[in-house]
Amino acid sequence: MTAHDPSLPPPPSMRPHSLRAPTEQRIDEYFWMRDREAPEVRDYLTKENERANLHMRPREGDTRTLYDEMVARIQETDKTVETRDGDYVYYSRTVKGLQYGIECRRRAHDPRAEEEIILDPNEWADTLTYVDIGEFEVSPDGRWLAYTLDETGFRQYTLKLKCLASGQTADWEIDRVTSVAWSADSCTLLATCEDRETKRSHQLLEVERDGGRARVRIDEQDGRFALAVGRTKDGQFFILQTESHTTSEVHLIPTDDPSAAPRMVLPRTQGIEYAVEHQAGALILRINDTGPNFRLVRVTMAVTPREAWEELVPHREHTMLSGIDVFQRAIVLHERRGGLGMLAVLCGDGDRRVIDFPDEVYEVYGGWNPDPAAKELRFLYESPRRPMSNFAYNFETGERALLKQREVLGGFCPDDYVTRRLHATARDGTQIPISLVARARARGAGPAPLLLQGYGAYGYPYHTGFSSAQISLLDRGVAIAIAHVRGGGELGKLWHEAGRMKHKMNTFLDFVDCADHLVEQRVTTRSLLAIEGGSAGGLLVGAVLNLRPDLCGAAISHVPFVDVLTTMSDATLPLTVGEYEEWGDPSQAEDYAYMRQYCPYTNLQEAAYPAMLVRTSLHDSQVMYWEPAKYVARMRRLRTSDAPLLLHTNMAAGHGGASGRYDRLRETAFDYTFLLHELAVDVAADPPPAGGPGAA
Repeated sequence: MTAHDPSLPPPPSMRPHSLRAPTEQRIDEYFWMRDREAPEVRDYLTKENERANLHMRPREGDTRTLYDEMVARIQETDKTVETRDGDYVYYSRTVKGLQYGIECRRRAHDPRAEEEIILDPNEWADTLTYVDIGEFEVSPDGRWLAYTLDETGFRQYTLKLKCLASGQTADWEIDRVTSVAWSADSCTLLATCEDRETKRSHQLLEVERDGGRARVRIDEQDGRFALAVGRTKDGQFFILQTESHTTSEVHLIPTDDPSAAPRMVLPRTQGIEYAVEHQAGALILRINDTGPNFRLVRVTMAVTPREAWEELVPHREHTMLSGIDVFQRAIVLHERRGGLGMLAVLCGDGDRRVIDFPDEVYEVYGGWNPDPAAKELRFLYESPRRPMSNFAYNFETGERALLKQREVLGGFCPDDYVTRRLHATARDGTQIPISLVARARARGAGPAPLLLQGYGAYGYPYHTGFSSAQISLLDRGVAIAIAHVRGGGELGKLWHEAGRMKHKMNTFLDFVDCADHLVEQRVTTRSLLAIEGGSAGGLLVGAVLNLRPDLCGAAISHVPFVDVLTTMSDATLPLTVGEYEEWGDPSQAEDYAYMRQYCPYTNLQEAAYPAMLVRTSLHDSQVMYWEPAKYVARMRRLRTSDAPLLLHTNMAAGHGGASGRYDRLRETAFDYTFLLHELAVDVAADPPPAGGPGAA
């Protein structure tokens, strides 16, 4: 074990605390760190921040260099594409030097109409250290804005109402609101509200616009389920979605009669998930009743027996129907196949058109499409080498038009970079996709520094889009790869199932096998490899390093879920009960035994762990700050290497880190400085010359 450096703060005190488990008594010597208000906890976090800043101080010039070039690439004063909704066109714009985007509109029928600022979060920047807008709903008559605001990062939002004519905010507000939708006459709001302690959205409220009086309509008692409210695209119905991680139930309420009794579409059946839209007097259901990857059906409002349903898209073994967008003249299908997102348009005549894309690795999303009668689809496209682009697709002609591509300043050229799709063979024979982007170099170049990222949980596909900040790595010869491990949603529902509950070890072993593959193929070397993950991806990093401390030269872990056993054993903590369907319930001996084998905090050992930067936030509601704090304290005591181990806590943010765009870039510049130094990459060196189509 490493000796304590007397120039640094002393290690935190060990206070053994016994935790009862089904088959053992566990001892947690740092359990005391859970007391957020205790002076010794704040002192520990502050001293760890000082330690991290002291270590990075000799490289402050590099951090400034990286930050300055990141800022220099963005168009600081910019405007999004305008979108019409009712009598107005809406857009967001940014202003150089301001942290937050400004939400605006102008009247659609008057080209000389003046801009109206709907909401400007920068007005609060001087008094609030954290600002996040959650819900943002303009009333159907265009006169009111209902929005929710989080001022700490704890993801606990307060509902506020603003009169757009006067600019005045109503004198009432409602705490802990998670979703909101307007009635047809703009007089009533339906909103969902979460429990203060567990943060489960359990209540549906009916709120009067004038006066803010609220009454509870529904109180969901099953701790696995959470509520969310929205509206069908045509505005005729409220949709009340009740969901666990594996099961759905939907109720409809007419928007012209918000006090009406909710009408159930289908009762909850364990393992059956579905979502609902409305089109021309019928319901459109995306449902997994015939297979895990979902099918699409049209049913009458009376929801006749399944034998009478009209199947629009059958279940397909290798294609996941991940979402839909319903228009009057078409249904847009959001699909995933081979690990990549796809868009297909199901026309009224039954014809199916696929929208194709040019890159080997990319992301595609539906844009804002508020008008069900629209003649075109707005969608967004990006890849690791192409900035975000906003397109319009014409339903009648099949033609697409580029409306706007985000500008990247400083001479950026997509052809200077290449993307590749690789596959690693897992130890059980499964092919694991790897997405890679690198600066184009001549073929035959040797191994390069590489950052390997991963997540692998909740069925969420890992984002493979564009980041102008990552150019600071790519231009210094650092390749970036994503291991699309099991537990994510890249290859459909079964990919998720193969990496959750008692298959969770697949997630970690897949990542190790991807890293080994990249080393074996001479894409990188062990010492030139860094790994990164956040939240459940931080769990991935922690579990992998316990399995293979020698896997890489450096690791960055953001808000890591590293104390799985203790957190999942405490039903009073936010989100725990609902997450039993993702991780298991450790009060059950079989689940406990499985989770124990990978819990990063529990399995820390005397080992030569690599250099690590661990980030957390004091107001994180998803992964409490004490998990990474305890993890670092125990690792610092056990590790046998003298590699840097840094813990940095943002004392004024939550799960996503800093809220302002400049503050986020400062955090990224700090991380990249750590990474480049540990991989022995000179920040001041000129970028390697662009070469042919080959890549690292």
